[in-house]
Amino acid sequence: MAQARVEIPFGSSSLIIESGILAKQANGAVTVSAGGTVVLVTACMAKQPREGIDFFPLTVEYQEKTYSAGRIPGGFFKREGRSTEREILVSRLIDRSVRPLFPAGCLNEVQIIASVLSHDGENDPDILAMIGASAALMVSDIPYDGPIGATRICLLDGQLAANPTFAKRKEKNTMDLVVAGWGSGIVMIEGEAVEVPEPQVLEGLKMALKDLQASKEAQLKLAKQIGKPKTQIPLKEVNADFAAHVRRTALGPLNEAYTTIADKQKREDAVNAVFAKLTENMEAYAPFNTKEQEITKADVAAQFEALQYEVIRNNVFDKGIRADGRGLKDIRSIDCQAGVLPRTHGSALFTRGQTQSLGVITLGTKDDEQLVEGLEETTYRTFMMHYNFPSFSVGETKPMRGPGRREIGHGALAGKAIRAVLPSKEEFPYTIRVVSEILESNGSSSMASVCAASLALMDAGVPIKAAVAGISVGLISDEKRRCLITDIMGLEDHFGDMDFKVAGSKQGVNAIQLDLKIRELSIELLEKAVAQSREARMVILDKMHAAIASARPDLSPYAPRIVTLQIPQDKIGEVIGPGGKTIRKMIEESGVTSIDIEEDGKVIVASPDKEALEKAVGMIKSLTEEPEIGKIYEATVKRIMNFGAFVEFLPGREGLVHVSEMANKFVKDVNEVVKVGDTFKVKLVEKDEMGRFNLSKKQAE
Repeated sequence: MAQARVEIPFGSSSLIIESGILAKQANGAVTVSAGGTVVLVTACMAKQPREGIDFFPLTVEYQEKTYSAGRIPGGFFKREGRSTEREILVSRLIDRSVRPLFPAGCLNEVQIIASVLSHDGENDPDILAMIGASAALMVSDIPYDGPIGATRICLLDGQLAANPTFAKRKEKNTMDLVVAGWGSGIVMIEGEAVEVPEPQVLEGLKMALKDLQASKEAQLKLAKQIGKPKTQIPLKEVNADFAAHVRRTALGPLNEAYTTIADKQKREDAVNAVFAKLTENMEAYAPFNTKEQEITKADVAAQFEALQYEVIRNNVFDKGIRADGRGLKDIRSIDCQAGVLPRTHGSALFTRGQTQSLGVITLGTKDDEQLVEGLEETTYRTFMMHYNFPSFSVGETKPMRGPGRREIGHGALAGKAIRAVLPSKEEFPYTIRVVSEILESNGSSSMASVCAASLALMDAGVPIKAAVAGISVGLISDEKRRCLITDIMGLEDHFGDMDFKVAGSKQGVNAIQLDLKIRELSIELLEKAVAQSREARMVILDKMHAAIASARPDLSPYAPRIVTLQIPQDKIGEVIGPGGKTIRKMIEESGVTSIDIEEDGKVIVASPDKEALEKAVGMIKSLTEEPEIGKIYEATVKRIMNFGAFVEFLPGREGLVHVSEMANKFVKDVNEVVKVGDTFKVKLVEKDEMGRFNLSKKQAE
């Protein structure tokens, strides 16, 4: 097999694409390298189409091999298991970037596998995997109208930078955009920001479009050297007379359903009734049968789908009217409620049309942080955003299993929108879990989740910096016309060309995501979509503000209270005690939930009981407090001598109350004044040259 190698500049290093050395039995295989990071990407296609489906069966698997970073997996099973959240999200990045570039009607299974073989801790393998997926398809015989280029643009200390290292991305990074481009436009965006104004986001996208051209050119050069001839996949031809018959029968009723019925369920019932009438007598299609093909219900369904596509889009083009009667920029009715659940730490219900999200907040302690093992580092996550999409939300039945890739992706997107406005750990030392339960869905439930989460956080008393809302903008287009539509519903997502989600505050953008079904979107149209999304976001934020204007002043009575205090590092051992004895005793005696001590001496005490919290804090302070001359202390008699009494006035600190300092009178026998175990107030009057403490009972009184 022929070998080829291309190299281009990439961030502060070079990106190298090689083919013809590894995985030679795949339809296409490449390795993509930057620095010490190497990703192997393969592409394979089944020889025959899959029977009984009407969608393109593309699967993408991105795998991070821990050996690539010189590590053995943690846990009981010492090998990689099911896909991590990170692997799922990168798999989705690749899928969304290349899917629009396969031929319509292709039913052959295609599988792309990207494996991280080496990782240097500096260069992120996700961009390499995206470029590699396109390159593997380009050199293969799989029909694919690529290439796509990919890049990452960050805003580092106010300056845009392309493909910075991990270390650079941690330094004052307020925007992280992953962008894929085809031709002269953009095909996919996944981004996170910290209230970055829209013009600055657009500048980042323009820079991305320019930067990714090099990776496209490199793939074209590679394919020219060793690319295989593309396989010609026979597409199913449609009998023109049969298509015309379906059109004559269904066009009128479909038009009526999609122009007069606003309710989703009623409209679907009407559309289903039209299809049922089309298929109630399959003998009617006998004249269209041929020796090669007999018309089936699946054929009728395919033509019916094409007719729906035409009706919905033509109504937008010709009349400016959508299926539920809205104009192109109209937002569905919005209802916001905060505090809807009595015993949770925070809750809110956000309803937009027939999409409804229940946001629920749980506040936890340091013990509730999530351990995340990545190739570059192991971290603890103090904020979690989870999205659930049960089948009843769309009136269907299916088995209840764990979250799928879609749920992981939607939760991650909503989490990006919320994370930007959360208080720092110093300001609010809680672990925060947000759950969005989708109770109804008719389009853009991820953006409804952002709104519900923002409302619920304020209901929980979390001091977020600003309210956050999200909206989706769609696109209906053909060769000549382009119509942007605000707040898309489910069928507009299905029959439309774009799902462009933007979430943020009134100040700017926090999260952005673009999925296309067409091959590219121009920067000019993207600018209009961004402006349209901001206009809608302002309307939604005003509605949310009317429901709850800011974070409640107090936490829920059911949420743990957390107090942080700083102790000297040399006192950490005293607080913990031998084998943790002292800290366990304090937890037991005070009744608090937990006491956690960090390496820098920060102590975090948590308890739902205010009195227990105060008691534990007092115990810690007394353990670590340095004796102060002139201060009054509560002391306990430990030993009695004929010249006075030794008392413990701080944990582990003893001093002498001389007989002359026992009372405002002459004391002949100390036992007449105090006994072992007595407690009374004393004043610290002196620390002598030998470090001994002298106290006075009479001066304290």
